[in-house]
Amino acid sequence: MANIRQIAKQAKVSVSTVSRVLNHFPYVSETKRKAVQDAMDQLNYSRNINAVHLLRGKTNMIGVLLPYVNHPYFSSMMEGITAEALRHNYRLLLCQTDYQEHEETKALELLREKQIDGLIICSKTLSWDQIEPYSSFGPIVACESVQSDSISSVFLDHYAAFQFAIQYLIEHGHRQIGVCLSRYYSNSSETRRKALSDCLSSIGEPVRDEWTFYDCYGMEEGVEVVRRLMSLDQRPTALLVTGDQVAAGIIMEARQNGIRVPDDLAIIGFDNQPIAKILHITTVDNQMMEMGRRALSLLHTQITGEREKTEKVQLPFQLIPRSTVSNRNVSDEKQS
Repeated sequence: MANIRQIAKQAKVSVSTVSRVLNHFPYVSETKRKAVQDAMDQLNYSRNINAVHLLRGKTNMIGVLLPYVNHPYFSSMMEGITAEALRHNYRLLLCQTDYQEHEETKALELLREKQIDGLIICSKTLSWDQIEPYSSFGPIVACESVQSDSISSVFLDHYAAFQFAIQYLIEHGHRQIGVCLSRYYSNSSETRRKALSDCLSSIGEPVRDEWTFYDCYGMEEGVEVVRRLMSLDQRPTALLVTGDQVAAGIIMEARQNGIRVPDDLAIIGFDNQPIAKILHITTVDNQMMEMGRRALSLLHTQITGEREKTEKVQLPFQLIPRSTVSNRNVSDEKQS
């Protein structure tokens, strides 16, 4: 394969001129720039990108570790990440893990091997003790709260958001409240269970295991939640659902089974996805797109050296009232 000395000879310019053209430096005349380009075409020259990365000490490549690429929660996050990556001229390497530890480790090894300049962790299974040592090879930004001096984070206060939503249901006359969560062992599920327990305890109500549903990710799981509810002797009057897609599945299946929303079953979703607006679902906007944008921006400042210290950024949330929650009459409570 041709090298830059051969290109310089073919174009009748200096080696330094060829180097400036290859690296898109200014102050090269159009005549010389065209001569170099013509010479590269004639010699069928192709840059060794690995050598360029080695020379520059960076790849302009960002890794994004996430369990699923097709889940609305992570899709919203990716919208923010990709928009900010485009603004800073980064390419993205998506590492879908399906919450498998060995796949998460592979993504971390990319950082050690300098194949990426930094890593954004959207959600993971590995402990932070396992992840933290990799921060010595490049910056890591987590999209959840992390108590670490070496890992930056952009996060939502899941306890406060869940507590606010439950209190909203209580204020609208609900005491029998169920919940739909994702993974049982995730930090966010643990935090949300604590918020539910604390809120119900404050009004003298227990957390009912039969009203707690796990592994809820999409519409199909929402349909299954209703089918399980139909088999119960006593049902909750309200559900707090961590995902608008799941909430949409619940609403559609509820209608098929004669359950009126919100009269028989009030529903609050999470994420403020487009489907929540279409179906008028009361939901909590947890700013997932902004979380992704801020995560990439934070990573960029650490890669470029603009910010040396890690940073913790907490995003606000907002409850958006729509038509799936209404005031519950005392007489309705007695009939149930």
